[in-house]
Amino acid sequence: MACLHDHSCEDHDCSSDWSLYKHIDTSKVSALNEAIPGSVRSVFKAWEQRLNSSGELLESNEGDPELLIFIPFTSDVKIKSISIIGGADGTSPSKMRAFINRDGIDFSDAQSMQAIQEWDLVENLQGVLEYQTRYSKFQSVASITLHIPDNFGGDTTQIQYIGLKGEATQLKRDAVTNIVYELMPNPSDHKTRAETGGGFSHVE
Repeated sequence: MACLHDHSCEDHDCSSDWSLYKHIDTSKVSALNEAIPGSVRSVFKAWEQRLNSSGELLESNEGDPELLIFIPFTSDVKIKSISIIGGADGTSPSKMRAFINRDGIDFSDAQSMQAIQEWDLVENLQGVLEYQTRYSKFQSVASITLHIPDNFGGDTTQIQYIGLKGEATQLKRDAVTNIVYELMPNPSDHKTRAETGGGFSHVE
């Protein structure tokens, strides 16, 4: 399901307040089949800058439109929508598939695994469309992998912008582990029933 921005975005959830851009671990973002290594990082930018390409984009190798994009986060997030701006002349992605918390998958894995959700895309050159997630399935997301299997007939697939919207947990994953550990009772803080005679001690 796609959301068409036919309203004032400042009055809705379209503003940068919902953008997960600042929670993306950009240095660890990667893509398979990108023509220029590392170019995938250029498509993640602030919502207000989504139409400013400066000539930078993610492009697949010629004759092969497929892309696999790995996006890790600095803290667990909840994803409510995804926006993707592609290229002109048939180079925009025509389909998108998502996998949650599956690090290190390749094209063979992506083609054989069931995606958590799939979308049929339309050419979205102005960034006015957002694709809604099945929100209940996009909770506690540490990473998302987007599989782009095809485009609209171009020799390559081009992507200028990928935007993710939702909420962050505000806690890094290791911090959550530490909190759980601290909440566990420490046996040394409590005497056993054997040590106390199985009852309450009497104070004279």
